[in-house]
Amino acid sequence: MTLSPGSPARSATDCRGVPVSYPHRDAIDGLERAMEISLSFNGDAVAEIDRVLGDHPNFIMGHLFKAAWLTQAMETRVYDDMVAAAKRAEALAPTANDREKGHLAAVQAWIRGDFYGAVQIWEDVLTHYPRDLLALELVHLTDVLLGDVVGQRDCVARVFNLWDEGLPGYEFVLGFYSFGLEENRDFHQAEEMGRRSLAMRPHNPYAIHAVSHVMEMQGRQQGGIRFMEDNGRYWKASNFANHLWWHTALFHLDVGDTNRVLEIYDRHLRGAGHEGDKYEELDASALLWRLKLLDIDTGTRWKDLADRWEPSAQDTLYAFNDVHAMMTFVADDRRDAQDRLLHANERYCESASDANVAMSREIGLPFCLAMKDFHEGRYGQCVDRLLPVRYRTHRLGGSFAQRDIIGWTLLEAAMRARRFDLALALANERCALKPTSARNWEYVARAFRGLGDRSNAERAHARAQALMAA
Repeated sequence: MTLSPGSPARSATDCRGVPVSYPHRDAIDGLERAMEISLSFNGDAVAEIDRVLGDHPNFIMGHLFKAAWLTQAMETRVYDDMVAAAKRAEALAPTANDREKGHLAAVQAWIRGDFYGAVQIWEDVLTHYPRDLLALELVHLTDVLLGDVVGQRDCVARVFNLWDEGLPGYEFVLGFYSFGLEENRDFHQAEEMGRRSLAMRPHNPYAIHAVSHVMEMQGRQQGGIRFMEDNGRYWKASNFANHLWWHTALFHLDVGDTNRVLEIYDRHLRGAGHEGDKYEELDASALLWRLKLLDIDTGTRWKDLADRWEPSAQDTLYAFNDVHAMMTFVADDRRDAQDRLLHANERYCESASDANVAMSREIGLPFCLAMKDFHEGRYGQCVDRLLPVRYRTHRLGGSFAQRDIIGWTLLEAAMRARRFDLALALANERCALKPTSARNWEYVARAFRGLGDRSNAERAHARAQALMAA
């Protein structure tokens, strides 16, 4: 869909001058409150917009916000509510302006499973209305979901010069830009943007998240731990707390403090948050799998987590969810759940044509099968499944830090398969990207030991010990 500049139905504008067809100021202000909740991860944005729609049932932008925000959950439990909100907006379409028609077309594309098409339509809206903060939020966050690394940055770059400190929400634009820059390895500018955002609004968990990613990717573990603690009063009560605790745990894991990692898991990730919220269960699964790769005994934690994932074993809505569910089924030896997930995905890939099919076929299913191989001791097969796809893992979605679990699984499998030449190459690659990681240098040491090179093994081990001591 291509918008034509200049809509005849411009009865009002929001606080950034973006046209809204519905003329009631209290409804527009209510939408702004809901948007701020979504942007700041503080409160219930859907409940807020539902209150607005209770008084203003004909407010099309309110229905569109609800449908659009629910797209980001990537969960079947919200699908009916998303479709219902979109249908209410469709009924009001004759009164809509061009901007609102664009949002409606994007949501409709999403419901059809055309996630990439939805992004293109939201991008078109943003091109014509560069201060449409909702469109920017949706493009950026969807690019994260879909693993469009360049898009996460460039959707902000295209409009950034048209924003400034005088526009409401500028701090959120800085936060989006920070994360997009970080994912494209522009760490210096990413941290600058993130800290500028926090100077304007310390209670911005997404900017805290972006800066923590910079520190994670640069291997600044101790600085990262201090940063998360120093800013804890701003994020620990937010809707983003679960994920930020996961980031905090990664810093501790990288310096070998597994006791603290387990403490964080038990206090903040185990059974945390709203029942059925897959975003929280993703973090819990990803953390436990990293501990599994290190042969850390996690007790009954896998069973508890697999219980939470099993009802959605056959969802096939989002490959990123499926691989994290598979982690729990594999680690807890749930053969029936594994088979249900694999067979559901195989049938889905044969018959469906939506955007998630490619994600599932190219990365999701190979990683699910590789994890099964790893757990059952077929380490060579695990390597053979993951090695050909290692440079395509962005298609699974998520961030580099999240997808690193695939590379780590590949490395540990290569080590256990006694393919030490490959293991050394992979470990050296990790050290080049993050030379301050004691964990990475221990892998180098293990690979050299496997190759019988005692001298180099001792040097790598000494470097790891020095980093841990520091």
